[in-house]
Amino acid sequence: MAKKYTGKLHIKKGDRVRVIAGSYKGNEGEVLEVYPGKYRAIVEGVNVARKHAKPTNEQAGGIREINNTIHLSNLMLIDPQSGEPTRIGRRLEDDKLVRYAKKSNQTLSS
Repeated sequence: MAKKYTGKLHIKKGDRVRVIAGSYKGNEGEVLEVYPGKYRAIVEGVNVARKHAKPTNEQAGGIREINNTIHLSNLMLIDPQSGEPTRIGRRLEDDKLVRYAKKSNQTLSS
């Protein structure tokens, strides 16, 4: 059974991230989906697997490429200003908690 993680995550859907560990180290992509309970995410073009599919009424058969999940500890957010990986902080702005890039001190869009 997977361990449930209930804390705040540093990555959200739509963020641009770089892989910092594993066989895809150095690759960048956009986060397509986040699974907080498993502490994993699907990143575009990272951890791609080939799946053989039978033809059905809706789709043609053949070999498809699907994106598998990657652990969030292997991902780092890309700073929108410098394009380098950065850590994330949280601060209050207008009575709202927002994320910001620690490298450039720039507020990240939510």
